[in-house]
Amino acid sequence: MILLDTCCLLWRSFEKNTLSAKALFAIDDSSHTCISSISFWEIGIKVKNKKLALPSSMEDFVNSTKTIFGIQIIPVDEWIWLDSVNLNWPHRDPADRVLVATASKLNCPIVTSDKIISDYYPHIIW
Repeated sequence: MILLDTCCLLWRSFEKNTLSAKALFAIDDSSHTCISSISFWEIGIKVKNKKLALPSSMEDFVNSTKTIFGIQIIPVDEWIWLDSVNLNWPHRDPADRVLVATASKLNCPIVTSDKIISDYYPHIIW
């Protein structure tokens, strides 16, 4: 099992060549690729604020993530929220904190190029 961060989800969907060779191999080789549902929140905020344009609606993007790419969406439950609050990490980005808490709960690596995450969480694929 691997967990994609939000950028890697977007790159996997629209700009595959932006992914590192190691990340692309891990995604293609994994029988269980996941994302946190907070990634849809993060993408939706960027779309709403005109910082990101999708080629289709948010609803279509969510559906294609599940059906075309076969990515499992992990909901952010109360335990993940609590774990994200209790991380001994000064980083304030709620999406990053939820991603790390989710990966910790699932005991899986995060596919990310984000140095802030990789400096804190030891199980990174990039």
